[in-house]
Amino acid sequence: MIGGGQLARMAHQAGIPLGIRFRLLADTPQDSAAQVVSDVVLGDYRDLDTLRRFAAGCDVITFDHEHVPTEHLRALQADGIAVRPGPEALVNAQDKGVMRAKLDSIGVPCPRHRLVADPADVTAFANEGDGYPVVLKTVRGGYDGKGVWVVDDETQAQAPFLAGVPVLAEEKVDFLRELAANVVRSPSGQAVAYPVVESVQENGVCAEVTAPAPELDPALSDEAQQLALRIAGELDITGHLAVELFQTRDGRILVNELAMRPHNSGHWTQDGAVTSQFENHLRAVLDLPLGDPRPRAKWTVMVNVLGGDYPDMYHAFLHCMARDPGLRIHMYGKDVKPGRKVGHVNVFGDDLEDVRERARHAAAYLRGTITE
Repeated sequence: MIGGGQLARMAHQAGIPLGIRFRLLADTPQDSAAQVVSDVVLGDYRDLDTLRRFAAGCDVITFDHEHVPTEHLRALQADGIAVRPGPEALVNAQDKGVMRAKLDSIGVPCPRHRLVADPADVTAFANEGDGYPVVLKTVRGGYDGKGVWVVDDETQAQAPFLAGVPVLAEEKVDFLRELAANVVRSPSGQAVAYPVVESVQENGVCAEVTAPAPELDPALSDEAQQLALRIAGELDITGHLAVELFQTRDGRILVNELAMRPHNSGHWTQDGAVTSQFENHLRAVLDLPLGDPRPRAKWTVMVNVLGGDYPDMYHAFLHCMARDPGLRIHMYGKDVKPGRKVGHVNVFGDDLEDVRERARHAAAYLRGTITE
């Protein structure tokens, strides 16, 4: 697995019962996954020679993130190495301009968009629709709200162009809420779909996920699942695909982003589904039969633990575990920084409000924002 973050850490955990042996390409020994994987190679994923040495002897290469240069992945594939998802699929998660063009070509509903050349072109784009505000995104490199701006005028539109990379303009969608459809597809074409979830963002970072999405019309849920499965097939994706969606106020769904790896909107599956997204991703990239994606309980709520203060984690655990024996805590072994995802909690049960309150309380206590 290329990348040493928490996704790699949790995928490794899912692979242990299956006897799957991991080799990890990490930046530092302190990376989240490097703390728990025994076979760790330290190196730069942007260097092709490093990637080739790392991949030697591996059955398959997969990813914790989408940032490995596309041309390097093509080179690995030319060397006979199984890269899953492959570079022709993964580029749609690496480059938002490529993704939008591809989704347009296969008739997937998206927000109005186009590449823009400069701030004046942003104004022209705004005037082609309902005017400002407009969402601007750098086509490569953004995640968790980074590389994304909501601008109200041409002066504000200058900032995204300072990096000197292509910029994508999109309409600011008047959405009711954000949803995510998570699916997994194997090289042989088998695919499974998890329940569509509601995702709540704070400052561009996923804060809370409810599975399944409350009060979602079954027809719209089916539409979202079928759309995600179609995208996975059309793009020939191997592994996990998260399709982030806007549910509009007039009853439509629009595709916001794609991620071709385990995703924050699927963390609930660790405790709330028969087979987690992490295990199914591993099954898919190894072309094993996929596991059952159905939920174990009526409701599961995941709340992220964002950067706070941990003066005494032992006593924080004592409080949370004693207060709620059904709570599931997942910490990533990461240094705490403001707003950084350092862990998450899962709670499942039959009463949505009870499940939600328990998950929120635990995450807030672990973060240090409440003390009782």
